[in-house]
Amino acid sequence: MSLDRLLITGAAGDIGTALRPALRSKYQLRLGDLMPIVPLRQGEEAVVADIRDLSAMEEAASGMDAIVHLAGHREGTTPWEPCFEVNMGGTYHVLEAARRQGVRRVVFASSNHVTGFYEQEGVFTRPDMPSRPDSLYGVSKAFGEDLARFYADEFGLSVICLRIGTFRPERDVVERDDDRILSTWLSPRDAVQLVTRSLDTSVLFGIYYGISANTRAYWDLQNARADLGYHPVDDAELVVKSFEEKNRQN
Repeated sequence: MSLDRLLITGAAGDIGTALRPALRSKYQLRLGDLMPIVPLRQGEEAVVADIRDLSAMEEAASGMDAIVHLAGHREGTTPWEPCFEVNMGGTYHVLEAARRQGVRRVVFASSNHVTGFYEQEGVFTRPDMPSRPDSLYGVSKAFGEDLARFYADEFGLSVICLRIGTFRPERDVVERDDDRILSTWLSPRDAVQLVTRSLDTSVLFGIYYGISANTRAYWDLQNARADLGYHPVDDAELVVKSFEEKNRQN
């Protein structure tokens, strides 16, 4: 499908900020957040919109072809009330606004915490395995995936759910507190590729892990490669090895 006009919710966050330079060369961007986003570049406009407000989301989604839904609480320790009001209620408002305004695709930022208990047990996890959330935050994202499935089946709204891993710059891989990031890392440029592929695909609904090509990965990327044509280029292991090699040479 041809998509030209794109709303990004939570556009002021880390992922939204990383996406903007690549996406504005291809799409007319509407950047949504709780506060005005400045400065704006050519091909961008800003809108102040709270995902807890359905009417605000309808207005923000007006005239859009697609939405990249990044807004919401993202910490695994987030308590119930904000999970319920923002992550669950907000995602409903985004999907319902998309339906009412004739938006054709939503890319939903889900989370690896939807299957966190598999990780705790050392189980290599595929997207088609049953959800096993490790927190109320994970529950809220599992709800979002189920809601997305409903909107795809009931209304024909295309929704691509991305279970984001650990989105960080390379320096955080090198300066890590523990080695988990070597398995879960999603680099900025792989995030750009993954979202772009999700916008371009003909898939009606799908759930995919959002990580780079990490040697130590314990989440399966096979369906993302097959369905979306996602071919990540970064590997946390190689980032560390490259850093160590430079240190030896110095």
